[in-house]
Amino acid sequence: MNNTQENRYIDREKSWLAFNARVLQEAADETVPLLDRLRFLGIFSNNLDEFFRVRYAAIRRLNAAGISGEKLLGGVSAQELLKEITEIVIEQQSESLRTLSVIEKQLEKENVYIINESEINKEQENFIRDFFIQKVSPELVTIILNDLDEFPLLKDTSGYLAVKLVLKTQPQNTILSKIIQKKEVRYAVIEIPKTINRFVVLPSNSDKQYIILLDDVIRYNLHSIFNIFDYESISAHMIKITRDAELDIDSDLNKSFIEKISSSVKERRVGEPVRFVYDQSIEKDTLAFFLTKMNIDSTDSIIPGGRYHNRRDYMDFPNLGRYDLLAKPITPLPVPGLSLEGSIFDKIREKDYLLNAPYQSYSYLIKFLREAALDPKVVSIKITLYRLAKNSQIVSSLINAAKNGKKVTVQIELQARFDEASNISYAEMMQTEGVELIFGVKGLKVHSKICVIERLEEGKVKRYGFISTGNFNESTAKVYTDVTLFTSHVQIMRDVSKIFEFFDVNYRVHRYKHLLVSPHYTRSKFVKLIDKEIMNANLGRPAFIKLKMNSLSDYKMIDKLYEASRAGVKVQLIIRGICSLIPGVPGMSENIEAISIVDKFLEHSRVYIFGNNGDPEIYISSADFMTRNLDARVEVSCPIYDEEIKKEMLETFEIGLKANVKARLHSEKLDNKYRKQPDQKMFRAQHEMYNYYRDKLEVIAENL
Repeated sequence: MNNTQENRYIDREKSWLAFNARVLQEAADETVPLLDRLRFLGIFSNNLDEFFRVRYAAIRRLNAAGISGEKLLGGVSAQELLKEITEIVIEQQSESLRTLSVIEKQLEKENVYIINESEINKEQENFIRDFFIQKVSPELVTIILNDLDEFPLLKDTSGYLAVKLVLKTQPQNTILSKIIQKKEVRYAVIEIPKTINRFVVLPSNSDKQYIILLDDVIRYNLHSIFNIFDYESISAHMIKITRDAELDIDSDLNKSFIEKISSSVKERRVGEPVRFVYDQSIEKDTLAFFLTKMNIDSTDSIIPGGRYHNRRDYMDFPNLGRYDLLAKPITPLPVPGLSLEGSIFDKIREKDYLLNAPYQSYSYLIKFLREAALDPKVVSIKITLYRLAKNSQIVSSLINAAKNGKKVTVQIELQARFDEASNISYAEMMQTEGVELIFGVKGLKVHSKICVIERLEEGKVKRYGFISTGNFNESTAKVYTDVTLFTSHVQIMRDVSKIFEFFDVNYRVHRYKHLLVSPHYTRSKFVKLIDKEIMNANLGRPAFIKLKMNSLSDYKMIDKLYEASRAGVKVQLIIRGICSLIPGVPGMSENIEAISIVDKFLEHSRVYIFGNNGDPEIYISSADFMTRNLDARVEVSCPIYDEEIKKEMLETFEIGLKANVKARLHSEKLDNKYRKQPDQKMFRAQHEMYNYYRDKLEVIAENL
């Protein structure tokens, strides 16, 4: 293979679409419980929405500005890439429709029926009419479009029914007028209410369960909505718009940062359209009317779809009490040595502890903050917040601490994409309760996951804290795999304190003795660690690199891994999402293996392991190997020093490497080939990870 620019890397957008195809594979996988398969369909759709709002929109802006973008986009022009993305998405949408059809047929075998407005019986008819009058009709926004001077703004988070009414014509007196008369057509749009669950469970007297979508409840009652019109035919087809989600931050110096972000979030709703999805059975004139009125052109992605869009709603499909059609939930395990009843400070003073959620209980982190809020010896808490749960216990604990006289400092990232409004609300709430807020560093998102707590012990300040790979969010901690280190290591905690000083005084760049901090030191340190493995390989010593991350797209880091491979370093990668590196290419990457695990839990932890001639150096991190994480965000990578935890991390990494059930091979073909070996025992990494921690507890119990 000729190692030119074009075939050294995989395009990051296509690689991301391949990741989303892996999510779709889970929806199609018949070994996955049926209702979970619907959830994966919802995740696939939600992912795609965000992709168009962010990545597709960014490429479209390049194209609109007349920039080819070939250097930025790995040798392909922006216009070509937009076309290729649209073609891939059309095929994926078709596959998702086929998958949904299969799931619905299999649900019917389980006596669960998803019906439309043409399939309801008498009993259901009365319920649907009453439901529409009582619940739906008061929430409907219906707009007649023909005579409007300005087309209404359609939101990209909503679904709409595009309605066509063909009005009855008045009788004509002459033969000629009868021949040339043209029927009057009216167009309307109905916004499907988000305040009502999209899936309406219908009453049933049998063992069969029926569900109808809210869209079809509205379709069934179209006459009730448009009864003032004398029409001969009426039709309604779903459409969906996706808009550019880029925030345009106001430069007004008289506004606070919260005001600027709030204003930008409101302005996002009028962002340029980047994708238009429509029911492919829609009439041609209706489609043309909407495309023209909405100024949708060839640079936007126009996707023919099925009868229903906004399939992200399937993430919240009702369980109907059918727990036999859902994966069995796991009970989070305790962390050996830690108790939810005793003092966590007392334990962490003696040694470090690692929490691996969701396999182990996230309650320890909440307990730690609650204990700090009440402890008379605690004088201050400093923490970074990025994405928070809907009813955040983290925030409640911090407010509680402030009310108890602790100095609480929160760095909250107001520009966490799609969580801006939530974070603004939390920021205002905390500010009101006396929490000191920091809004980060101009031009840099703060993506690090750190906390430091200062406690007065014998007249001296002692620091405790935690560093994590994931957001401090107790809701996502149930489904995201992340590791959190609890520590009182003096130098590590001193480094964490320096980061908060950097937030406060941005022009002073600190030296960190133990932590790797972006944007100043992460890249250079990881390059040195890779160089050390290259040196060891050249000297005939054992050399290996094991990396687990969400995305690998930074070309410089990829080139460094290629260099390591050529030197004979064994490189093993577990990369859930984007992988622009091409593994297994002779002369370039033959010593690199890369897999992706997509399963019940979202693989989210970042773990970096370097052989170091038999004494592995291990880091946990908030940063992926993406240019933005290395150079344009505040990220933290933390070394693991405790020997027991190092052993645990090496063992759990090996569990991931052995995966052959839910693991796919990264390759240039982007074909998501399963890593199944016919002569190997089935090994499902996430199941085995839980077993690993359960078995450890049993061994400890036996030795007591």
